[in-house]
Amino acid sequence: MVIKSIVNTHTCFMPVLKKNCEGLTDEDLVRESLQNIEYFTCLFERYEKKLIRYILRISSFLPEEANDILQESFIKIWVNLNKFDSNLKFSSWAYRIVHNTVISEWKKSRSFGKDRNIKIDEEVFKNLPSEIDIIEKSYQKDKIIMIREILDSLPEKYKNVLVLKFLEGKNYNEISDILKKPLGTIATLIHRAKKAFRKEADKKDISFNL
Repeated sequence: MVIKSIVNTHTCFMPVLKKNCEGLTDEDLVRESLQNIEYFTCLFERYEKKLIRYILRISSFLPEEANDILQESFIKIWVNLNKFDSNLKFSSWAYRIVHNTVISEWKKSRSFGKDRNIKIDEEVFKNLPSEIDIIEKSYQKDKIIMIREILDSLPEKYKNVLVLKFLEGKNYNEISDILKKPLGTIATLIHRAKKAFRKEADKKDISFNL
């Protein structure tokens, strides 16, 4: 993989480089990366796990497929790094590129007849942020599976905003940047998505604070 190769090639620099990166914001790392590609490895390592998790949450791709999508997304991020708008948050920009890449790959899979249902990845939902309070820690595995089933049953536009808001912890402005929709539209989508989620949860006779 191209991005992995960059990281591996510069492994010998990482102890010193990581120390230098610790005090830098994402936007600082973007500026440094444009001068020295080694700093891009810091951005990759900072977001690798988060973005893999996001890909798995909004799609039915297998983990190895999600990794390929991540690699492709980071290639796009690197190629377009000099076009990054510093008025945006890097995280929102990166999520948007990943989001669009997932959609693109999903369309390809459908066009080639590869669309399929796969086994639910329960691991993704074991450590939801506590502040969202979608499920309590004491909930058993079957309820964790139900959450994924409910999300998967919703229209994509609802599933996407719920994942970003309640699983990825993004605020309204960030979601607006990622999905390229006005704040008012995002607020409406989240309101309707929560209502749709509760309706499906009621059918399963389970209760969530959402």
